[in-house]
Amino acid sequence: MSILFGALLVGGTVATFTNIGKNSNNDATKKAQIQQLISMLTNASIPGAKALGDAKAPITIVEFGDYQCPFCASFNNQTKNNLTANYINKGIAKFVFKDLVLNDLPKDKLSTLAAEASYCAAEQNKYWPYHDEIYKNYKGENTGWISKESLIGFAKKVGINNIEQFTSCLDSHKYNQVVMKNDLFGKGIGLGTTPTFFFLKQNTTKVAAIQGYQPFSVFRNVIDQLLNSTA
Repeated sequence: MSILFGALLVGGTVATFTNIGKNSNNDATKKAQIQQLISMLTNASIPGAKALGDAKAPITIVEFGDYQCPFCASFNNQTKNNLTANYINKGIAKFVFKDLVLNDLPKDKLSTLAAEASYCAAEQNKYWPYHDEIYKNYKGENTGWISKESLIGFAKKVGINNIEQFTSCLDSHKYNQVVMKNDLFGKGIGLGTTPTFFFLKQNTTKVAAIQGYQPFSVFRNVIDQLLNSTA
C-alpha cells in the first residue's frame, strides 16, 4: 500500500496524491490506483458505521483514531462539535472514523476491544452515539476504564435495546478482523500518530491531512482551501 501513497501531508496543505502510480506510465492505472485508495479511505468499515452527515457532502473527513488516545478524546469532545455545527449538519462535510490501535497492551488489547464494541453498537444503529459515549468517559491510556463491564454500561447509556445481542457480539470478538483491517491499512500508508485526519474533495484527487490534535481554525482553513480549489 505504501507504493500507492506518497509522503504524509501535515499542516493542512492542499495537494494531490502525487506519488500514486509513480512506477506506471499508464494513466488509466494511475487513476485506478487513486480511486482504490480514496475508496479505502472513505468507505464505511461496516454498513452500520456509515459516515456521519449527508452522503452527498462535497468534503469527506476521515479520522484515524484510538479510543484510548487522549488527543482523540479531546478532538471528539471539543473540535468535532464545531465541525458538526459548521460543516456536517450543513451538508458541506461528512465524517468517517477508522481504527488505528496504537495504545493496546498485549495482555488485554483494550483499544481493540472498544473498537469492536463500537461495531457491535452499529448492529443496532448506535454507532455514532456509542463512539461519542466512549470518548465522553475517557480516563487516560491503559488506566482500566475500558472493560467488558464499562463497554456494556456505555451500550445501556446510549439506548441499545438488545444488550444480550451486544454482549454476545462483544464476547465473540465478531468485529476483530474489521478493526485489524483498518489498523493495517492505516499503518500500511505510514500512519503512526493518532489522531490523523484526511480531507478529500468529491470528484477530485485533492487531499489534505492534519496530524495530531489541532484547533478548529486549522480544520476550517483546510476545508475552505479544498472547497475553493479548482482542480
